[in-house]
Amino acid sequence: MIGKSIVYDKSFNFAIRVVKLYEYLKINKKEYIMSKQLMRSGTSIGANISEALEGQSKKDFIAKLHIALKEANESKYWINLLQATEYLEAKEEESLIKDLEEIIKLLISIIKTTKNSLNKS
Repeated sequence: MIGKSIVYDKSFNFAIRVVKLYEYLKINKKEYIMSKQLMRSGTSIGANISEALEGQSKKDFIAKLHIALKEANESKYWINLLQATEYLEAKEEESLIKDLEEIIKLLISIIKTTKNSLNKS
């Protein structure tokens, strides 16, 4: 499944990190609520990108990428909160946020480019 697009690959790899982090937090830190929220939003990014890639139209494609972007921003919130409540080390937070920032930049770029091509049509 990997190989559809750069943003898909990055979001898929991010989702793997999130799932592993969820398991770690659940087992080692006994943290269930925030980590579950992160798992939902963090894995939803790639799921929405995957749906976008199979979109029925450019408008559908854009709509799905907007959802992925919202999920990425929500994931940032949960990562920041996990670090602020001392469930995550600052180094882990920085690494996860760096990955998310790359995904967010790609999503914004793709959305803008697609909107521009749609407006030119």
